[in-house]
Amino acid sequence: MSKSKTIVLVHGMFVNDTSWTEWKKYLEQKGYTVYTPANPGHSGNPADLRANIHPELVQTGFIDVVMNIAKLIDTLPEKPLVIGHSMAGLAVQKLIDLGKADAAVSIDGAPPKNVFPPFSTVKIVWPALNFFASKDYFLGSRDWYNRAFFNTLTPEEKNKAYDAIAVPESRKIGRETLLKSFSNAEFGKPHQPILFIGGGQDNIFPPSLTKKIAGKYKDSNSRVDVKIFDNKSHFICGEKGWEKVADYILDWYSNL
Repeated sequence: MSKSKTIVLVHGMFVNDTSWTEWKKYLEQKGYTVYTPANPGHSGNPADLRANIHPELVQTGFIDVVMNIAKLIDTLPEKPLVIGHSMAGLAVQKLIDLGKADAAVSIDGAPPKNVFPPFSTVKIVWPALNFFASKDYFLGSRDWYNRAFFNTLTPEEKNKAYDAIAVPESRKIGRETLLKSFSNAEFGKPHQPILFIGGGQDNIFPPSLTKKIAGKYKDSNSRVDVKIFDNKSHFICGEKGWEKVADYILDWYSNL
């Protein structure tokens, strides 16, 4: 297959496009054209977003996230390699279903509606989904991020990471992944190659869930691969050694 020289990096929940800054630089140095769009209602400096909620944030659902990326892809000269982290891991599965990508990489990806997560996942993400909450957005505390994202980091690294990436999140996004039929993955049909990457120390989506999602694909002529990085947390794209993850992706893609 011919390889695209275009990459679209899609950010997950609880962070925004600034979480891809170093990846964008790194991949551009490798000769790729890289796009890092903010999901609707997520653009801006994370510290400013924590202080003042973006007016479009609570209107944004999972369908909006996917269609925002699809709209961008439709303007590009070629179908890109799409890479998504966390909720955006599911988003890139949907982009594959929609025929928008040359290949896709789901990093610590959220499960589709038709894959049941373990109780540990439900427990840690419940505060962000809470159907009884008075606010339509969720802003995780430092303690929540430390447990959910930064569990492999030192205390100093945890504080710096929170300051750098933490943003409020629309509850509508997570709720739509649970409730909308759009959030089902089409496991039975032929598809472009997909790589699932998991972190062995991921406290939100454990590696067993990553393997479970990948194992649902049924078309024997379509490629699905899995790679688990044993000591990585949900912050796999930001913690030390993220370059190894990026290099693994590029090597996988170039050898398709």
